[in-house]
Amino acid sequence: MAANSSQRTPGGRLFSWRHVNWMHVDWHVLLLGLCLLGLGLLFVSAMDAADRELGRDGVNFASQLRKVTVTLPFLGLALLLRPRWLRKNASWVYGLSLVFLLLVPIFGEMRNNARRWIPLPGGFDLQPSELAKLGVIVMLARVLYTSRLSRWSDWLRPAAVALVPMALVALQPDLGTAMTIVPVTLGMLYVAGGSGRRIAALVGSCVLAFTLAYQFDLIRDYQMRRVQTWVDSMAAESLIADRNGTAFHTYHARVAIGNGGWFGRGLGRGVANEAAVLPERDCDSIFAVIAEEAGFVGTAGLLALYALMIVLLLKSASGVRERFSRLVVTGLALYFASHFFVNIGVNLGLIPMTGLTLPLFSTGGSSMFTSFVALGLALGLAAQREAALDGDAFRE
Repeated sequence: MAANSSQRTPGGRLFSWRHVNWMHVDWHVLLLGLCLLGLGLLFVSAMDAADRELGRDGVNFASQLRKVTVTLPFLGLALLLRPRWLRKNASWVYGLSLVFLLLVPIFGEMRNNARRWIPLPGGFDLQPSELAKLGVIVMLARVLYTSRLSRWSDWLRPAAVALVPMALVALQPDLGTAMTIVPVTLGMLYVAGGSGRRIAALVGSCVLAFTLAYQFDLIRDYQMRRVQTWVDSMAAESLIADRNGTAFHTYHARVAIGNGGWFGRGLGRGVANEAAVLPERDCDSIFAVIAEEAGFVGTAGLLALYALMIVLLLKSASGVRERFSRLVVTGLALYFASHFFVNIGVNLGLIPMTGLTLPLFSTGGSSMFTSFVALGLALGLAAQREAALDGDAFRE
């Protein structure tokens, strides 16, 4: 009787040990995630040591460790979250993420010409754009749960779900973060049964819209400069000539990566750490530091681990028979994949410069919180055993 009554409490409806098939939890994925987390902390610790040795106030390992300690328990809570509760309350999760985005212009703190962070007690900062990605994934899964996207009109609701937070994030301004929602949305639309031709048409429309915005100077000046710098930096001469100008970040990221050679310069011994000229080396540019200190061999192994985690998450999604959970797990896998490719692409100069973290590696409380919740949700929903009566559950 006591057990049944506890299930009727709000906490019992929200979290449950019983819905998780513990024998089917992808423990190997969790192990990969924790290994990546440990390696990230190792590199951040080396940055902190280099700064202290040279008498600089830069990277703070103790602060990052505190953020990890505070946010890591949310991985376990997310794993225990009931799929049925999440499906029924998806609109509340999404709505709350929009509320946080709307609070940014009011309570947000201006940094680097952008208002993206809300200061919290205890030295923590909340970046609502990170939470919005989770809200979009959950709400998209709820909308697509009952839609097969057979008509163009069926695409309006999922498009609105993605575009509203994208617009709010772009106004901060943070166009790079807003654009990471695009591949996640397109991937979920495809898994939900969306036609490849229609998705291609949407991509073409986005490219056309961007081209028109570029032609008519509708893009902000700093964004135009980033695109132009990226185009110019394709030529080594232009990159070197502008190394003290708009290409400063791009130049030092590539120099650090090139310094790594085959086997790297050793932990904490890279020029990026010793000179500390690479901007955001513990966050947006952490891949460049890894490449310099671990070299091509070490970096390739690290990227293989990260790519393996993403592939295994997608494999887990393919094995989920309940449609809503499968869509959420797919979206979460694409969340990790989009950050992975964008962060590395920026540091390698393959795409224009934009501020985006490498989940489980980069410093930042909001990034860690979102990464842990995403990983926990993916593991829990992929191992859920609640009864599903939707059509997908009966398909082989």
